[in-house]
Amino acid sequence: MDIETIQTSIVEFVRQNQSWAPFIVAALAFGESVAFLSLFVPATVILIAISAFIGVADLEFWPLWLGAAIGAATGDVVSYTLGRRFKTSIYRIWPLSTHPQLVGKGERFFCRHGIWGVFIGRFFGPARAVVPLVAGVFGMQLPLFMAVNVASALIWAFALLAPGAGLSEYLGW
Repeated sequence: MDIETIQTSIVEFVRQNQSWAPFIVAALAFGESVAFLSLFVPATVILIAISAFIGVADLEFWPLWLGAAIGAATGDVVSYTLGRRFKTSIYRIWPLSTHPQLVGKGERFFCRHGIWGVFIGRFFGPARAVVPLVAGVFGMQLPLFMAVNVASALIWAFALLAPGAGLSEYLGW
């Protein structure tokens, strides 16, 4: 089964089982945000496709938004916690061990931008999962991390889902 088949299956499942949509969106956002899973979960494309159904299939925007935000914030907490617990030894675990450039970029990004790196990193593909891991490795204080994590997750979820919802409404789908 290829990636496109999986994406089509998930979107079709959401279309047929709308009550599950917030939970599926949360799971996709979680997978997109966890350091190891994010390399295997093509969630952004699926989330954008699901957002297009908001107007078409009468999906409620706010439960999907909340699901995406909760999933993303929770995924980042997992990455942060792994970083706090295992420090730099986590870099030697597959798949991070095979992508040292990703870890290096994440470290440089975090060192350069600090707290704002956690916030901004949410919006940039591979950095989305690595920066929270690095924040944990470098010992960022949990309350500060949580404040930035939740704020960025709420904004990210809105920015990801709102255009699809608005576009489908604008086009009259």
